[in-house]
Amino acid sequence: MKKYLPHLPQIIIISFIVTLFFIALKIDIAASTIFNDLVVRLILNSVVVVSLIPMVNSGAGLNFGVPVGAVSGLLGMVITANAGGKGLLGFFCSIAVSMPFAIVAGAIYGRILNKVKGREEIAATFIGFSIVSIMCLFWVVAPFTHPQMVWILGQSGLRNTIGLKDFWEKSLYHFMQFRIGELIIPVGSFMFIGMILLFLFLFSRTKTGMMMNAAGENESFARINGVNIEGIRILSVIISTTLVAIGTCIYAQQYGFIELYDAPLMASFPAVSALLLGGSSGKRFFLRHALLGVVLYQSLYLLSLPVANMLLMPQMAEIIRMIVTSCIILYALAKISHVSEEA
Repeated sequence: MKKYLPHLPQIIIISFIVTLFFIALKIDIAASTIFNDLVVRLILNSVVVVSLIPMVNSGAGLNFGVPVGAVSGLLGMVITANAGGKGLLGFFCSIAVSMPFAIVAGAIYGRILNKVKGREEIAATFIGFSIVSIMCLFWVVAPFTHPQMVWILGQSGLRNTIGLKDFWEKSLYHFMQFRIGELIIPVGSFMFIGMILLFLFLFSRTKTGMMMNAAGENESFARINGVNIEGIRILSVIISTTLVAIGTCIYAQQYGFIELYDAPLMASFPAVSALLLGGSSGKRFFLRHALLGVVLYQSLYLLSLPVANMLLMPQMAEIIRMIVTSCIILYALAKISHVSEEA
């Protein structure tokens, strides 16, 4: 029994998802529809969840400051859209423009976390909330002029939601896409996300990547062996923040809208919950944990909505998601604290 206890959340969620899946089939929801919707949700969320791995593995804690990278991605997109970027080239330009902002923001963010070592998650949460509030002021006064982006009245200040239909909506999703019957296979999206995963995998095998993992597993041992702990932590934050910016650009092109103002405020919690749901035997997370967590978390959210609608309780889907999110985070934090005490 003890060997199954660490994986108890995964066992419970998988059992619940299987139950929801059969209920969905019983109410005439096609399996192909479920598959296609799940693929879309994986494209929307996988990069942001994977971006958390460098920080947690370096000992910088769970990245509750996801909005720092998200606003960098949003800034890169609005600058590119204002300049008239379109199609797949416009999408990649938005990523290129967002990366310098993400690198600078990540460096500042990393330095702050080094100052509050031991309380990273709390500090990161408030840093994320603060940057969203600051950027709300920026979106109002920013000198953008594109008529599809600014408010009609006054011709100034960006709208809450900017449609990407005339820019690069689903440009990556439609690239090299093909069908197998009713199933949609977005090869372009899979290739791009696969390249990001391959980069992280290869980076973890480099000397710097191994030092990053060593710093997270045993800081004292790593410091004795000459690892610059503070520098490694800052580098991990920069990588994480940059990946969040890229993930935000992927999310927007797939979703079809750029959402500004307080839209990224709570972005950290679903991402952290998905990562923790993937499970880990200790302080280190691998890509498989992130990917499994995304699949389980998004499957739960995807299947609970039609079942809740069938029961004439559509609000239940959001309630279930919030309960699962909060409980997973609490369970995982308690588990990590227990592992740290034993170590």
